[in-house]
Amino acid sequence: MPFSDLAIDLETRASLGLLRQRRTVTTSQSPRIVVDGKSYLAFCSNDYLGLANHPQLIAALQTGAQQWGVGAGAAHLVSGHFEPHHQLELALAACVGKPAALLFSTGYMANLGVVQALVGKGDSVFADKLNHASLNDAMVLSRAEVRRYRHNDVAHLKTLLSQSTTKRKLVLTDAVFSMDGDLAPLPELLALCEQFDAWLLVDDAHGFGVLGEHGRGSWAHFQLPNSPRLIYMATLGKAAGVSGAFVAAEKVVIDTLVNQARSYVYTTASPPALSVATLASLEIIKNGDEKRQHLRRLIQQLREGLSDLPWPLMPSPTAIQPLLIGDNQAALSLSERLRERGIWVTAIRPPTVPIGTARLRITLSAAHTTADVEQLIGALHELAG
Repeated sequence: MPFSDLAIDLETRASLGLLRQRRTVTTSQSPRIVVDGKSYLAFCSNDYLGLANHPQLIAALQTGAQQWGVGAGAAHLVSGHFEPHHQLELALAACVGKPAALLFSTGYMANLGVVQALVGKGDSVFADKLNHASLNDAMVLSRAEVRRYRHNDVAHLKTLLSQSTTKRKLVLTDAVFSMDGDLAPLPELLALCEQFDAWLLVDDAHGFGVLGEHGRGSWAHFQLPNSPRLIYMATLGKAAGVSGAFVAAEKVVIDTLVNQARSYVYTTASPPALSVATLASLEIIKNGDEKRQHLRRLIQQLREGLSDLPWPLMPSPTAIQPLLIGDNQAALSLSERLRERGIWVTAIRPPTVPIGTARLRITLSAAHTTADVEQLIGALHELAG
């Protein structure tokens, strides 16, 4: 068996600074974690509001488990669709101002399901070049014609749409780009979809709970009109602090997904207790303006504190603050030197980001303090000296 080929491939990845390895965390999610017996101040979690270990969510999950057990036992279309799932879908649809919503086990599965259900052979997908891997995989698996436009380049997308003669057109974009932290020009993208009779699928994994009035997401941040062309996806394992994802759209779209989204139809439903916890999370998000204001202050503090480093911060108004290093080994080395100082920031390398743009992906949380951010700023200045 060709195990030697696999070993050679792994050795090559290691020599290029591209080998991925896991570390085991032995504490609950928080800005302070323990890894391999050592305590770290962590800046690499997507727990943007600090809800993953929130006592109200823990209590809700415990209550949900007591009433509903710890597993759904079947797919939603068999016998796995419980009352908490139904109530959460209603609440999520209301939260984002859509007629209906559908729960998925993960954001990856949501994107696979939506794209595969809505387009196929003879249709066209138009995708930002920096979209998340789940959107990229979804468009390939759909078997639709794929046209990729330059990052946030509305004029390029308009050209591609104007050249298309297919009946069904689907534009795919992250709302907040996960490795850069910048925002998609959603108003302009939606206007193009109106002009060229296309759907717009927005992946708001990193905006939901953080951006917009009451944390309702990027669509609220931009005050988008309630267009039926907009299909909204967001994950629940980041700012919401729990797990899973949802898609919100017109009822005919949601009904289509129930019938045709393979990643929904052919998988066991998530535990109903998680839906109970997520309902509690939505209440905290709705009333979480103070948390979001604190997070914005931390973002400003970090950007001001790191403005004179030899490594530039990429332009980002969000909790994702990438420090551009460039070389793979240099990014790994800087990450390791921070760990030696008790600070955990992950180095991100190709193929997750383009070649030559390896970076430290600093992520901030409302659970961080100004002292935490100052400690990171001080350590990076020390290492740059």
